[in-house]
Amino acid sequence: MLFCAPVFVEEWRGHAATLRSVMKRPPTGRFAPSPTGALHFGSLVAALGSYLEAKARGGRWLVRIEDVDAPRCRPEHAEDILRTLETFGFAWDGEVLYQSRRTARYRAVLERLKTLDAVYPCGCSRAELDGAPRGIDGAPVYPGACRDGLPPGKTARAWRLRVAGAIDFDDLVQGPQHQDLPTDVGDCVLLRADGVFAYQLAVVVDDAEQGIDHVVRGADLIHSTARQIFLQRLLGLPTPAYAHLPVAVDATGAKLSKQTLAAPVDARDPAAALFAAARFLGQNPPSRLAGVDFWDWALENWRLDRVPRVPQQPVEQFA
Repeated sequence: MLFCAPVFVEEWRGHAATLRSVMKRPPTGRFAPSPTGALHFGSLVAALGSYLEAKARGGRWLVRIEDVDAPRCRPEHAEDILRTLETFGFAWDGEVLYQSRRTARYRAVLERLKTLDAVYPCGCSRAELDGAPRGIDGAPVYPGACRDGLPPGKTARAWRLRVAGAIDFDDLVQGPQHQDLPTDVGDCVLLRADGVFAYQLAVVVDDAEQGIDHVVRGADLIHSTARQIFLQRLLGLPTPAYAHLPVAVDATGAKLSKQTLAAPVDARDPAAALFAAARFLGQNPPSRLAGVDFWDWALENWRLDRVPRVPQQPVEQFA
């Protein structure tokens, strides 16, 4: 069974206590790319930071392909990402997990949330939400039109999570975080109108089932963390330690992403990109021309407390 406790967790004992417990044992971390394109420098930074934080402490590092959004993902991109990781010297533990093969599990969890009255059907379209205030992540904050039942004339299109209260957690890189769920993000979609399960649900289920207790990822996802902790508490699941790495940006300050046509990493020269990613993460490796093996040095010298909260230079200066 997935759930550690079959009842709603009404009392939370503090994320700080969880952090202390997690930090005392070898971590289980993960890298979870979405296969919507080739691996670019920003993704390499996330892969490297998560890998070194797990492996330098004697832990495990898993790879998960987050392809639950099938319309945007391609199998050939997943294959290319895995091949690139191998070329760069990454070695993951266990089998690669594919979200596209786990919809039955996500549906079972959604049904569990229904029994808790934690979700409700929503008949609103995107067009109807265009005028809603924007939340902390830039998305519309749901105004609650369907929260107390579908209005006359509306039919269910999606299922939303009924959020409440505030979430506080200590990020190992970004420091203390606070989010008031109703005002900062609102009731988020867990099952979309097109039948696709949302990231927030899938990642919570997968992290719990894979035993992930150390989530190291880009700071562009930090605003999702409070919703994920809220879901973990609803389901009686453990909360991992979180470390959100600075996001790689270009000279204009735009985040490197597939949407902004970020160039793939050059698999013909892995060392150059790895040293650049390590420098981006504040690790200051010696020149690769000195004959130093990158992985030997990185595993011996990795320090999470050296990672800056924000990028120190645009990516071009690390090439």
